[in-house]
Amino acid sequence: MSNQQLIAEIQERRAGLRDSMESMVEHAKAESRGLSKTEQATFDATEDQIRALDDRINELQENIVQNRNVAAMRAKYAPGNAAAGGADYRPQLPGQAYEPRAVVTREPEVYTRYSERSYFLDLFHANENHDRNASERLARNNCLAADRARAAGEIRAISTTTGAGGEFVPPLWLEQEFVRLARPGRITVDLTSIEPLPSGTDQINIPKVNTGTAVASQSAQNTGINQQDLTSTSISSPVVTIAGGQTVSLQLLEQSPVSVDKLIMADLAADYAVKLNTQVLSGTGAGGTLNGILAMAGSNVITWTQATPALSGKGGLYSILASAIAAIHSARYAAPDAIIMHPRRWAWIIAQADANNRPLVVPTANGSFAAMGVSTEVIAQGSAGTLLGLPVFLDATIPTNLGTSSTEDRIVLVRRDDLLTFEGNAKLEAFQQTYAQNLSVFIRMYNYVAFIATRYPQSVAIISGSGLVTPAF
Repeated sequence: MSNQQLIAEIQERRAGLRDSMESMVEHAKAESRGLSKTEQATFDATEDQIRALDDRINELQENIVQNRNVAAMRAKYAPGNAAAGGADYRPQLPGQAYEPRAVVTREPEVYTRYSERSYFLDLFHANENHDRNASERLARNNCLAADRARAAGEIRAISTTTGAGGEFVPPLWLEQEFVRLARPGRITVDLTSIEPLPSGTDQINIPKVNTGTAVASQSAQNTGINQQDLTSTSISSPVVTIAGGQTVSLQLLEQSPVSVDKLIMADLAADYAVKLNTQVLSGTGAGGTLNGILAMAGSNVITWTQATPALSGKGGLYSILASAIAAIHSARYAAPDAIIMHPRRWAWIIAQADANNRPLVVPTANGSFAAMGVSTEVIAQGSAGTLLGLPVFLDATIPTNLGTSSTEDRIVLVRRDDLLTFEGNAKLEAFQQTYAQNLSVFIRMYNYVAFIATRYPQSVAIISGSGLVTPAF
């Protein structure tokens, strides 16, 4: 089979895998939820297969180009040999048979998960040392578009010293066993409508109708009809910068058997997700932060005060959730489509039982007959189940130190389409300037974001009060 035929076959397999991924996402969207733990694992595994197929396609395409170049060189410098033995044969001494010519068919992969190539090291050499080989590898690489990493964090220099990065130059049998820092995800941000951030502005402004027109019954024929002028205003969000960086010794970049740049990039991206999600929820607009949901004026505030918090019964959380839904119905004239709560609150909810010790929120496998809600799977964050017909999402960045006792969390009901997040593309850069005398490189990532929840603040309901103190199990 020729290289072209192999490429066509691989592209057909790739298209099938891509269709299965899109089908999985569309199925989750239709049910107004995120991917389950099992679906996410399947999605990630399929994505890895597609990347491997892309690498194989690139390899085959490079082989086609290389073979064409070899044939062209042979035709140019040894036309007689090419005519005698064909393009893939080399001439021997008189009387000897022609033997196949060796052709290079594979080149080491660039910036893959297990590659020894370092993206930031190549970036450093390409920018500072004008290394042509590094520039060529960067040109072939598509990791920037694939990763779209988010970044923010605390600046702190690291080196090969133990406790400051040196643990990532371990014995070979331990080099892949490092432990990543555990961080929550960006659950609430990903529930909002995410739009590309417009360029060339430091503030997003959206026009809004403040008071509308009005109609009334005409008092009599041929008399004036009702007239009320529409008035308008605008809502806005500043474009804030979330950024972070890391000073790295050149020795650590060049000598460590671990791809330290990938580790740093992933850690910055993870912390960026935490910081953005925290600002979307709790930002005050001060100190260069976003205006978040919990501090927003005009939302529906529902207070749950209960000495002994309960899920069922009069004054229990179930009735409070129904009250929050009713508040959005009455003010927004549309329904909420998500409940967001801290994982500890959901754990308490699924632990509640009736007088016969039967769970009030049942696992999916047990059916939902006479149940207050359904728990789809045990999960720490993301889509966890349903209550009152609404999907429940767990977000560990919801604060748990609120209220008069400083032990309360919050439950938020939202209409997701009414929340807008504008997000740019993360920038990744490496610099030697001002660090050259120390043999150091500064790696940084940054992004610009804006968030607007005040298009319809009535589409948000926030449940607070003493009922949300640290749950007892």
